Amino acid sequence: MRGDRLISILLLLQSQGRMTAKELSEKLEVSERTIYRDMEVLSGSGIPVFADRGKNGGWSLVDGYQTDLTGLKESEIRALFVPAAPQLLDDLGLTRTSEDARNKVIASLPAAYRESAKDVWSRIHIDTSSWRGTKEKIASFEVLKNAIWKNNKLNILYQRGDGQTNHYIVQPLGLVAKGSSWYVIAVKENGDIRNYRASRIQSAVSSKETFERPVDFDIAAYWKNSKQAFIKALPTYEVWVKTSREVLPRLSFSTFFVRIIETASTDEKGWTRVKLAFDTKEEAKRFLLGFTDQMTVTEPEELHAEILRMAEAAVAHYKK
Repeated sequence: MRGDRLISILLLLQSQGRMTAKELSEKLEVSERTIYRDMEVLSGSGIPVFADRGKNGGWSLVDGYQTDLTGLKESEIRALFVPAAPQLLDDLGLTRTSEDARNKVIASLPAAYRESAKDVWSRIHIDTSSWRGTKEKIASFEVLKNAIWKNNKLNILYQRGDGQTNHYIVQPLGLVAKGSSWYVIAVKENGDIRNYRASRIQSAVSSKETFERPVDFDIAAYWKNSKQAFIKALPTYEVWVKTSREVLPRLSFSTFFVRIIETASTDEKGWTRVKLAFDTKEEAKRFLLGFTDQMTVTEPEELHAEILRMAEAAVAHYKK
């Protein structure tokens, strides 16, 4: 433990410059007396640390003492220091560890590159949380994480998309964050690899029984292939519509799962033909009806008739 702390002190002094014993003790969560003892150990091992007395004093290293990471390009340094999503780090319990690792890496950079690395933090921030701050509740996240690191089998109670719940015994291989949602990648008893949305795992109990992790399993490659297969399997319902010029820019920002497939010609009145794709006909009807007189279905004809009946039903309902 002391060895880790001594390295942390050394790297903090390299990255921050002069620091008081109080600042170091607060940063490392130890007493000031412990910091003074650590400084004696560092000095005795040949590390050139020295103390400046007085009001603006503190501990520092002899100028030029540092361990450099050589061979890094400026663009590589920027890529290295792009911040991770705070919410995901917090979910994994790695917020403090990430900060410590970042300090260690920046301390080992050549002095000329340090400001460039720090500048990334003031220019780029990644936020995967929703606008309203809602967060999926995961009942057994700590159990899931521990089982993944220790290769323990899990007995889970899982709620499927149709609302049914089933018990499964699985071998957890890893976690994937999709946006702000977590998925557990695990091997079922029949050997198939499946994705389980962590928020749907109602309970998880870790078994003492361990399993052999597949040597060649690459979670990034697996997720890429799984995502592509999922997208291909999604149902598609395509529609041709005519939209007013006011509506067209809004289509790309719809909250519904609608995709623009093709944009065709615009007539003299400013109406543009657009081909849209939805998951289902029901989604298409609800979406298109919401635009009232600013969008007209041209194909398929039966959808045009169904939306007309929906509109007439709405009018009749509100006239009651």
